[in-house]
Amino acid sequence: MKVLVTGGAGFIGSHVTDAFLDAGHEVWALDDLSSGRRENLRSEVRLVVVDIRSPDAARLVEAERFEVVCHLAAQMDVRRSVADPRFDADVNIAGFLNLLEAARKSGVRKLVFSSTGGAIYGEQDVYPAPESHPTRPVSPYGVSKASGELYLGYYRAQYGLASVALRYANVYGPRQNPHGEAGVVAIFSERLLRGEICIVNGTGKQTRDFVYGPDVARANLLAATGEIEGPINIGTGIETDVNRLYALLARAAGVDRPAQHAPEKPGEQMRSSVDPSLAAKVLGWRPAVALEEGLQRTVGWFRD
Repeated sequence: MKVLVTGGAGFIGSHVTDAFLDAGHEVWALDDLSSGRRENLRSEVRLVVVDIRSPDAARLVEAERFEVVCHLAAQMDVRRSVADPRFDADVNIAGFLNLLEAARKSGVRKLVFSSTGGAIYGEQDVYPAPESHPTRPVSPYGVSKASGELYLGYYRAQYGLASVALRYANVYGPRQNPHGEAGVVAIFSERLLRGEICIVNGTGKQTRDFVYGPDVARANLLAATGEIEGPINIGTGIETDVNRLYALLARAAGVDRPAQHAPEKPGEQMRSSVDPSLAAKVLGWRPAVALEEGLQRTVGWFRD
C-alpha cells in the first residue's frame, strides 16, 4: 500500500511513518519542516518538503495516487490560534481542503484525519467523553478540527471518500518538541534533566488523559487498513493530574525536587479524558503502554 503522511517529520507523524513501514507499506512524508525534523524519519521514507496550503502539495497528492493519506500536518498551538485565528484557519481548514480536493481527484481510498479529543469536546458533561458527546470547542484550534470532521462528512456523502477522524487525547512520548506549544511531559522531561525548576500552573489537580505516541501511530495503521468510518477516540480513559505526572517524571529522571506552583492559566480546562471503548470494538485498538512505562521511555529518550 502506498501511504502519504502529512506532517510526517513531526512528533506523532514520524511514529505513524514507523508503524506503516513496519507493516511493509511504501511510505511518503509531506512536511514543511516548520516544526518537524528530518532526523525523525527513517531512510526508507521519501520526504517531500512542502506546505500543505501550496499547489505543489495538491499536485503531489494528485500525481502519486496514494491509496491512503494520514493527515497530521496542522497549526497545533492553541494559544496561537487564539491570538491569530485567521492563520489557524488558513492552515487547518484551507490547507486541509487543498489536500481533500486533491485526494478526491486522485482516487485516494481512505483518509485518516488527526482530530482532537480535549479541544473538540470542551468542558465535558461526562468523564470519559464518548464520541457521542457534544462538540463544544472553546478555541479556534478546536473549531478548526471540528470543521475538518464536518468537511470529511461532506466529502464522504458527495464523493464517497472514506475517512476516519481520530480524536486524540494528550499525546506524549519520544521526539516531542519541548518548546513552543509543547506537551507538559516534554517540557517537564527536559527541565528535570537539565536541573531546572518545573512550574505547575494552579493547584496541579487539573487532569488529562495521556496516551503514548507509538500507540497513537498504531491506531492510524488500524484505521487505514480497516473498514470503519467516522470519529473514534484514541486515549486511555484514565485521568492523571499534573501533580502525579510530575512525581512520576521526577522519579524517572532521578530527581528529588518539588515543582513550583504558579497562578492558574485563565480558561484552562480542569478535567479532560476520552472513552476509548469504541476504538477497542471497531479497530481492536487498546493502549499498550501504561503511563509509568511510557514516561520512563520518554525521559530515557530525552536523556539520550
